[in-house]
Amino acid sequence: MIAIIDYGMGNLRSVQKGFERVGFEAVVTADPKVVLAADKIVLPGVGAFPDCLRNLEQGGFVEPILRVIDEGRPFLGICLGLQLLFTESEEFGLHKGLDVIPGRVVRFPEGMEERGEELKVPHMGWNQLSIRRSPPAFAGLEEGDNFYFVHSYYVKPEDEAVVAATTGYGIEFCSAIWKDNIVATQFHPEKSQEKGLRILKNFGELKA
Repeated sequence: MIAIIDYGMGNLRSVQKGFERVGFEAVVTADPKVVLAADKIVLPGVGAFPDCLRNLEQGGFVEPILRVIDEGRPFLGICLGLQLLFTESEEFGLHKGLDVIPGRVVRFPEGMEERGEELKVPHMGWNQLSIRRSPPAFAGLEEGDNFYFVHSYYVKPEDEAVVAATTGYGIEFCSAIWKDNIVATQFHPEKSQEKGLRILKNFGELKA
């Protein structure tokens, strides 16, 4: 069973529908006990980092998330679900994260330019992946495949070895990580058409 964590923030139904389209049942749940019983866990998220972390804590999800990761069950983080794994974020002040992946969440710098034009923040729309390491969930993806992004902050892992993919937007930033049973993306697979659905299908096929 795939559990999609419902902590009040995130486009949960679209993630659930994405899994359904590739043949997997996924349950949207606000019950930490269901998360603990699941074979695979998905942590989506949109919004502000401190609000999301507070909701996770109030919903009783922090301990179950850390436990299922520690037990080696497949874990997929999407957008803010990637950022929450890190040590801290500078969004609206300095806030502690789950500290599963050492590193920091930082804002895109002001005044970024590309071909003489100023780039807008948030980074919104389709952009390419440069794949450094290909986790099982990325099977079938190719260098330069496009995925859908919406974010103003990005992750800076302390250990470059966890970086699975990067993307260029004024700077080269980490757009996906892979460490053991964890794969997490800054982009939205559920909004990224065929290639995004392939990631969801691959994740669904992972051995729990």
